[in-house]
This record gives sequence, C-alpha cells and structure tokens, in this order.
Amino acid sequence: MSVSSESALPTSAPHARPSAPATAASPAATSAAPKRRRQLGAERRTEPLPVVHPRPSVRRIVLSRVAILTTILAWVGYIISTVLWQFLEYGSQNFRFTMETVGYLLVVTMLTFSALMYLVARHGALLRFRTHRRACRVELDAHFGGHSTVSQRSENDAPMVVLVPSYAEEPSVVRQTLWSAALQEYPEIHVALLIDDAPDSDSPALQETRALAAQIEAALEQPATRMRDAQTVFERMLDEQHQVNSLQAMILAGHYAWGGEWLRSMAAQEQRVDHVDDFFCTQVLGGLAAELELTADALEMAAESGELPSTERMLQMHRRLAWIFSAKLSSFERKRFTNLSHEANKAMNLNAYLGLLGGDYTIEQGFTGASLQPAQPGVTPDLSVPDAEFVLTLDADSLLLPEYCLRLVHLLEQPGNERIAVTQTPYSSFRGAGSRIERLAGATTDIQHLLHQGMSHAGATFWVGANAVIRTAALKDIAEASWENGVLVQRFVQDRTVIEDTESSIDLGAHGWTLQNYPERLSYSATPPDFGSLVVQRRRWANGGLLILPKLLRELRARRRRGEQIRLSEVLLRLNYMASIAWASLGLIFLLAYPYDSRLLSPLILLAAVPYFLTMGADLRQCGYKFTDIFRIYGFNLILLPVNLAGVIKSLQQALTGEKIPFARTPKVKNRTAAPWLYAVAPVLIVGFSVLTLARDIGQQNWGNAAFAAFNAFWGTWAFLAYIGPWNAFVDVVLAVRGWFYVEKKSESRRSARSARKSNSQESAEQNLDWRVVLDEGAIGSLSAQRDQRQPQPQLMPQPQLKPQTPPPPSSSKQLVVSMETTRRQEASSSKQNSIMKDAA
Repeated sequence: MSVSSESALPTSAPHARPSAPATAASPAATSAAPKRRRQLGAERRTEPLPVVHPRPSVRRIVLSRVAILTTILAWVGYIISTVLWQFLEYGSQNFRFTMETVGYLLVVTMLTFSALMYLVARHGALLRFRTHRRACRVELDAHFGGHSTVSQRSENDAPMVVLVPSYAEEPSVVRQTLWSAALQEYPEIHVALLIDDAPDSDSPALQETRALAAQIEAALEQPATRMRDAQTVFERMLDEQHQVNSLQAMILAGHYAWGGEWLRSMAAQEQRVDHVDDFFCTQVLGGLAAELELTADALEMAAESGELPSTERMLQMHRRLAWIFSAKLSSFERKRFTNLSHEANKAMNLNAYLGLLGGDYTIEQGFTGASLQPAQPGVTPDLSVPDAEFVLTLDADSLLLPEYCLRLVHLLEQPGNERIAVTQTPYSSFRGAGSRIERLAGATTDIQHLLHQGMSHAGATFWVGANAVIRTAALKDIAEASWENGVLVQRFVQDRTVIEDTESSIDLGAHGWTLQNYPERLSYSATPPDFGSLVVQRRRWANGGLLILPKLLRELRARRRRGEQIRLSEVLLRLNYMASIAWASLGLIFLLAYPYDSRLLSPLILLAAVPYFLTMGADLRQCGYKFTDIFRIYGFNLILLPVNLAGVIKSLQQALTGEKIPFARTPKVKNRTAAPWLYAVAPVLIVGFSVLTLARDIGQQNWGNAAFAAFNAFWGTWAFLAYIGPWNAFVDVVLAVRGWFYVEKKSESRRSARSARKSNSQESAEQNLDWRVVLDEGAIGSLSAQRDQRQPQPQLMPQPQLKPQTPPPPSSSKQLVVSMETTRRQEASSSKQNSIMKDAA
C-alpha cells in the first residue's frame, strides 16, 4: 500500500482542504432545483425524533397498566351489565334482537381486542425503553477490533453485504440510499444495487441508476486512500516508538476534521428539493460530519492537556475512519441471465442474489441469452460475489444512520444471541412532510415503530421489510429449492404472498430462530405523499395476513413439540398483527351499515375505548404530533376502509384459487399517482351513507347511533377534503372513464391479424432455421428457442464471433425439404414397381 506524503506530513495533513465528491450536484444545479409545493396544513417540524427513546417515568408505566386494566374491566362489565341483561330480558321474545346482540358482541369484542393489543404492545415498549443501555463507542470499537472480552471477530470475517432492491426508482432516491449504506461505520461492507428493470430498456433514468455504484465508489476513493494511508503510517510509527505522543494525536484530529469537512462539502452541494433531501444532508451527512468534528476537538483537547489515549485506542480510532470511507459498491441485474428467476417481486430479486453469495461465475452466451455458470478451477471469473455472514436488506427509499450496522451486528454477536436471525430498527418517518396525507401517514408510521418495539418485549417480533440485518445461516436454514421452467430456483425469502417479510418471520420461528428489534431510531423510510401511492401500499399490506395464519399455527405446534415456552401475549399479538385488518374492516362496516338497536349501546363500551384513544393521543404528542390527530387518523382509516377490504378479498381469492396475487410496488415518483376510481369514489359513498343514517336515526330517535353516524360523516368529509380532494377524485374518475372508452384504432380485423401473424411466424421459422439450435435444443426445443429469439433478449456482453461457414446452397430450407420428399416418393414408387415385376416373374 502506498503512503502519501500528505498523510505522512503533520503540517499539511490536518489542514489539507478536501475536494468535493464527484457525485455531488453543482451549486448551480442546487439553486435551480425547484422546490416541491407544500400544502396548507403540512408538517412544520423538520427535526427528526431523537435516536434514543426518552426513559419513561414510573408514572407513565403505571398509567399504561391502568389503561390495560380499565379496558378489560369495562369490556367484562359491558358483557355482564348490558349484553346478558338485554339477552335475558328481550332475547327469548325477539329472535332478531337476539341475533343483533350476538353480532354486536362479536364486532365490539374484535375492536376492543385490537385496542387492547395496542395497549399491551405499547406497555412492552415502555419497559424496553426503560431498561435499554446504549453501547458506548469504546465498547463498539473494541468489539469490532477483536479486543473485547466477548468478541470473536477476526480480520478474516466475511464482509457485510447490503442488498438494495430497485425497480423503476428515481435515480436521486436510489443514490441517497446507496450513500447511507456506503457510509456505514462497519469494518468491511459491500453494497449491491439489485436493479430489476427490463435490461433492454433505453430509459435515461435506468442508465443513470446503473452508473450510481461506480460514481459513489469513485467519490469515496480520495477519503478512503487518505484514511488507509494514515492508519498505515500510524502503525509504522508504533513499531518504532511503542508510545503515543501529542503530535500523533494532533495528526489524527486533523484527519477527523478533514473527514467532517469532506462530508459537509458534499452536503453543501446536494440538491434540496424536499424534506427527504434535507434529512439526507443534515442527518446522514451532517450528523456523521458533526460526530467526526467533535472527535477531532476531543483529540486536540487531549493533546493539549497531555492526557493522551492509549495506543490501542488510537489504533481503533484510525480504523474507524478507514471503515467509514472504504465501502465497495456494485450493481446486479438478474433479468440479464436466463438461468435466474424473473418473477416480478422484491423477494425473488433478493433470492436471485442470495443464491450467488460466496461464488465465482462465468457468463456463457447461448442462443436464448446469457447465463451464469460456476467458474471452473483456474478460469478467471466474470462475476465474483462475496460471501457474507450477515446480509442487510434495504429498500431503495430508506436511509440509515451511520451506526446502524455497527450497533445491530454488535447485538447479534453478544453471548446468548446466537439464535437471533433478524434484527432491525423499525423505520421512522421523515419529518417535514409537504402534504397532509403524508404527514398523517408518517404519524401512523411512528406509532407503529413503538408497537413493534413492544412486540419484541413479548417475543412477537416480525421482520419489517424496509431494513433488517439477517444471518446468512438462518436464510440458508429456511431455504427451499424447486425447478421452474427448467431452472433451479432457490427461495430464501418466500414470495407466496406479497408480505414476504411476515411469512419469512414465521418460517424462521418454525426452524428455531428468533427476531429482535433494536430499541433505537436508526432507520427512516419514505411514506406515500399522495392518496394514489398510499392505496397501493396499504392494499398490499392488507393482503396475505389471513393466508399466513395456518403457517403460524404450525409454527406454534412445532415450538411446543420442542419444549419451548410460548407466552399468551406473544400469540395474541401475532394474531392481531396478521388478522386485525380483516376483522377491524369488517367490524367497522357492520357498525356503519347495520342499524343496531340503541339498547345495545352502553357507556361501558365507550369507557373501554377511552384508554385507547387517550394513550394514542399521548403517544402522538410524544412523537411531535398533535393530540387531536387521533380523530384525523380515524377519518384517515375511514377513507382507507375500501382499500383494506380489497386487500382482504384478494387474500381470500388467493386462498380459493391458489394463484399468487401480483406484487404491486409502491410508486416512488415526484408527481401525483392516480388512484383507481373506486377508491376515489368510495369515501364519498361512505360519507353519503353516514348522512342518510344520521337522518334515519334522528327520525327514529335512535340517538346513540345518530351520534356515531354524525361522527363518521364529519371526519369522513374532513379526510376526503384534506387527503384526497374533490378535484383529484374527479381527475381519477375521468382517467378511469377515458380508459374504458379509449380503444386503439386497428386497420384490420382480429382474425386477419391473427392469421397474418401466424403465417409470418411460420415463414420466419422456415427462413431463420438455425442448425445450431436444432442440434442443441432438438426439434421441439428449437421451436421454443425461436419464439424466445423473436423477443428482444438482454445481452450482458457481445455475442461470440463464430467462424465463417461455407455458404449454403441457394435453395431455401422449405425447397430442400420438398425436394427430399419428392426423391423419397420416387424411390418408394420405383421400389414398388420392382416388387410387382419380381412377383410377376
């Protein structure tokens, strides 16, 4: 390794001004970048929530327990004082009232159960936050340097592999995600961008996305070289002196200050179009720069005071700088290769690369396209995929803070955690949302973060697919292999449902693995900025939970056979997580649509719901939102009711037909995504029906139901106006109607077109007959190969040049076949005549 003079000289190294990264935007571009228009009522707060959760007080924990107890007692009191009393007095006289009572009891019980599970999960989160101890920097550096008492790491450990699946993403979004992964403070990290777009596309965005990995790695070359050389110089000095002096501390402080200035220079040249760009500049780049600069100040003060760090500590801090800027990046496109699965979902995009880990491969060109084959010994591979002990899956619209990998792997490598397969920090939302619906969707995201932390307290953790660190050994343990279309497909992550992370959590539990949420905020992910993209996301979330329930029951039975203790809270939380969308949607529909008798409404059932709303309001305020947002979230869920119901119906459809539901990726575009017309019109119908119900209940003096109908009408109207908008709904309906009536003009009938295509394909097959394909594929295989050749095939490298062959005779293949058939008939006729003459003789 070469040692630069700039790193060796103490007078120039601390003060050398860093050059701007090659991938940073120019100042002119920054000033010309248009700002996204913000809605009235958008979020004003731009500062993210603290990384470490505040330690909850004893009073808050006691109130949490009181809320749980109040909910249970109110529900039991309702059953005794209202339902049973009404049933005994009126049930034997009126069959309809009896059935109404039973139905109302089921609906109220399901909704109360979901509210109770919220309180239980929240209470578990408070207990985790109270006992969490954040690992200090010295402990982390000692662990990954192999000098901790419990560390078993060595320099030969496999690198961390970060997989970033991407499909039709904006290059600017993917670029920020790759940078957040590349700047992880981890000993050795390899970032692989898994591009899932059509490889033959000529989209400029795709070309720009393909170039991102090389651009970022080139930008990191300067700081990486500087920090590696600085570490080498320090190690050589230690061999001669064996002690740390003030000059070495000042030199190291200069390197830390230089790294911070390099990051700030990059952040100053970044385009800031929206709040996500601000977060990337201030928290990812600026946060890491501030920490490096603070360390530099501390080293300078230590040098001035004469209290120098130890030799080992100085070496650890040198290694930290080298780790930050030494990431390797690459991109991979599975659809370039015919022997990899092309199934259109994120799970199979991940599986294709996971199956290649730790191998060397050569690219072989065939008549149907390129394929990856294991490299033979002594052959230079075309593709080398590093092995990995840990894999980080990261969505292309998510950002990580620099300590994410360091702290999560530190957790996995602690004694007693050998069977933890997945650890993650459930993602939080980017603050400063520019639209009202994005702000409220972000509020629900931050609330879900708390609930996932509480589920870990009960042992009911689910993998949340936006980001997670996974043991490769666990993935191999649950892997399944099958042959599909002549290709061996390995499934480490199941794609049977569109919620592959939830199903994989069940598979890991069935094989004796556990999952754990890290109780800090270290990851952030984008929330849909408009109603159309939100529909796609929430409909996918609502689809699949019911399909996985039987697998959950099998997992629980397998764990019970192994002698594991299963807590009731774990079972109930898992059941609520997977099926609550279904029963809550159906229950709310029954309450909205059916005119239940007012005698079934009791103050006790309202009392059972009060702790849920009060605690959620307190949690929203703790997360920087308003207490009154609980009512806005209710209206938000009201307009999403048809979306959730559609997801449940899709699950039932897959259960009946056995056909997988197509994976729908959440659109991540700057412009508004049009929503299907049904979901744009359904909120209007819900509000209209609530108004009619209100008028009917007032006429019948059914005041309890009238109050509920008025509540739904008001907040449903508010949600429609604030989060969808009449004009946007009108545009979505017009686009749908236009799609119904717009028919592309055709110059010929379907039958004539079909016959023309058939004749053209036959002529093409006759004229393009390739003897090589026939010899390789056979008679039937050659037909399928020709069909594949008529479609544009992705090429990773130019086709091999074939040796010139002897030109064929001028006759075509068809004429040759005809002449051979004529000759055969003449020979048969001659043979027959000879036989007749022989018999006559």
